Order: sequence, then C-alpha cells, then structure tokens
Amino acid sequence: MEKIVQPLYEDNHLLIVNKPAGYLVQGDNTGDKTLLDYCKEYIAEKYKKPGAVFLHPVHRLDRPVSGVLVFARTSKALERMNKIFASRKVQKTYWAIVKKRPSQSKGKLVSWLKKDGQKNTVTAYAEPVDGAQKAETNFRVMGKLNNHYLIELEPLTGRPHQLRVHMSEFGCPIRGDLKYGFPKPNPDKSINLHARRLFFEHPVKKEPLIVLAGLPNDQFWEQFLTLDDLKVKDKYIDNMFS
Repeated sequence: MEKIVQPLYEDNHLLIVNKPAGYLVQGDNTGDKTLLDYCKEYIAEKYKKPGAVFLHPVHRLDRPVSGVLVFARTSKALERMNKIFASRKVQKTYWAIVKKRPSQSKGKLVSWLKKDGQKNTVTAYAEPVDGAQKAETNFRVMGKLNNHYLIELEPLTGRPHQLRVHMSEFGCPIRGDLKYGFPKPNPDKSINLHARRLFFEHPVKKEPLIVLAGLPNDQFWEQFLTLDDLKVKDKYIDNMFS
C-alpha cells in the first residue's frame, strides 16, 4: 500500500506533500478520513506537538487526483500563500494521460465554467454566462506511448475541475475520468491527472521554491517518465520574481 503522507518539503511554515489518489483533502459528507487529518497526525507525532495542530490546505486537488499539495503550518504562511495563489504568482504544472489524439500539439484552452454544487459537476461555456468564471489552461503534448498521449497542462486560473473539464471539452477526456467522458474507470478509481510541479516564492524566506512530485507507484504511470524533459522555463522566473 502506498504511504499516505509523502512529504516533499517541510519547514516551520509549510508542509508540502505528494497526495496519493483516492484521498479527500478536506472533509465532505462521506465522513471519510482526510489527507489533512493524516498530515496533522504526522506533524503531531514528528514534532511532539501537544494539543491541536494548525495546518491548513492552501489549494485543493480532487479526490481521484494525485500530486503536489501545499499546507500552511502557520496563519502568517497561510495568509501569504493565499495571496501568492490569488495573484497567480505560482506556476502549476500537471500531467494528464488521454487516449484520444489531441487535435493540436500545444495551445491555450479558454472557457467559462459553472459548477453545480448538488451534482458536483462543472459545465463549460464558450461565452460568459451568469455564475460562470473564466478559465484558462495552457497545454502541450509531450509524446505518445502505448496508444496514449501524455499532456502537460498549466492552469492559469484555479477553477473547480478546470483541467478535467477542459480536456473533456477538447475532445480528450482524462483516462479514468468517468465524470467527464472517459468510457471506463481505472481499477483503483483514480484518474490519470497528476500535479507534477509547483514553482513559487517561499512566503517567508522569499526564495524561489520548486517542488516536484514523483509519479504514483504504478507501472502504467511510470512508463511516461521517459517523456519528461523537466524544463522549468526561465520566463517564469523573470516574470514571477522580477
């Protein structure tokens, strides 16, 4: 069984982990134990913390999604990280695996997304509609293996289900994502969407921080490592920290 709490970076201000697919970040009506619960236990045990542990997710990943997830360990770090995300001074890179051949090798997907809270689904519109938020995602095809395509996704906005809906609207639903049009589930109910890398300025130390999440411990996923070029583009450093 995959280890639940997989730390990628930690200090007095942040705990950044590699989230396994299948875990809620925060609680919902299922009552299932969350990754936040497991991470609080990890902090309490490692640092011998008595009483309640302050830990708060800075952003979200859907339950079937894996990858980099940031928690703030102090209220100051949380406030500053919220500002970093709100001002888009963070580069988020995801990997997605799709079955259908994309019609373009790279580009930008733009639509207006509206969430139905009762059904927990999101609908995309080509033009603005009441209650919908504009969503933008850069994409590029990294390569093909075993009749599947690896897509690098860079969300420029942070809307619910944004990448899942954008790939579905593009005609390339993410492997395993029944909710948005893939025909069959993955055996473990995950979807092949992984938050691969985050790049931002540390909220307290004011130093550039790049965090890379290893792929899930799964042979299907791991074969796509051969397509990785691990490029962090200089323009993001110039734009974000100048």
